Amino acid sequence: MDLAGANAIVTGAAVGTGRAIAERLAADGADVIVADVDERGGEETVARIEHAGGRARFVPADMLAPADVEALIDGADGLRVLVNNAGGGGHVPPHFPAATPAQWGATLDLNLRSAMLATQLALEPMRRAGGGAIVNIASTAGLGSGPYESPEYGAAKAGLIRFTTALREVHGVRIACVVPDWVRTERAEAALAAMTPDERAAAPEPLPLEALTDAVVALIRDDASAGRVVVLRGDG
Repeated sequence: MDLAGANAIVTGAAVGTGRAIAERLAADGADVIVADVDERGGEETVARIEHAGGRARFVPADMLAPADVEALIDGADGLRVLVNNAGGGGHVPPHFPAATPAQWGATLDLNLRSAMLATQLALEPMRRAGGGAIVNIASTAGLGSGPYESPEYGAAKAGLIRFTTALREVHGVRIACVVPDWVRTERAEAALAAMTPDERAAAPEPLPLEALTDAVVALIRDDASAGRVVVLRGDG
């Protein structure tokens, strides 16, 4: 797929990985809808894109609110690209089983159900537009069989990976997934700065944002990427 002139939505695009993805898609010629519950951050992302010569607009959207997700998709005429990036919270206690059902349920909803709903709603508009590409942003927390501090977050990301491989392609819409390790976002930089020298020496090196954005763009452009899962580890 050629990104030039393609209408694209990036969820959770006010900061961090979502902002980086939105900026990269715009730099490659896409018309980007920046979706987030954070209005100030979302408008800043739009300003950064426009300052660099790209095209973008902000749409406030709480991905935990089905009506917001529906309005987001309905308002994207000619939608060709959807990046389900909104998520997180795996580092925030309490975790299962200490968390209440409402708390761990919200983690599942944000990291899995919202992406499933956005995908379901986007399929028909993308079909009408001539096809499209959906990229889900998971996490290495969803891989492996070892213990993990937030079982609900790990389960949600594992579910997002399997959702991708099970769905693969529908009516000319390709679904793929990027599974990054720790990424060098503002939050990662703050965490590194707060570490003692010994903690910093033992910590893994975060992935550069470019590794993530390169993977997202490669999956969108590759017409054979249906069902593909790209794992990005800090060790290469």
